[in-house]
Amino acid sequence: MKADIRELQQAFDHAELHADTNRLNALLADDFMSIGERGYLLDKRQWIDRHADFAYLSLTTTELDVRRYDRAAIVRCVQRSRATWRGEVMTLTVRLSQVWTELPDGWRLAGIQFSSLDPV
Repeated sequence: MKADIRELQQAFDHAELHADTNRLNALLADDFMSIGERGYLLDKRQWIDRHADFAYLSLTTTELDVRRYDRAAIVRCVQRSRATWRGEVMTLTVRLSQVWTELPDGWRLAGIQFSSLDPV
């Protein structure tokens, strides 16, 4: 069902907002890969470890679209956030897509990709 993927996406956002690295470790597939809005890559460990220098102040997800397939789901949305990176405050507006996959031990986020949008 699409509802369970929406719940996982919300759990991921909550874990990101609160830097819950234990929850992120459980939600991300072992071979997780992120592609940032400037093309940089982060694997699972790098993604989780970035919370040492990065913190969300606010995170809002809109325009959520979930497409469910056999053992995979694609989530597309727009996120607006305020965050700090190494003490610098930044405001981001991005379109992102997430790829979730059903593994033997449950659903995991396998990939995420960001594209910058003009702030609105």
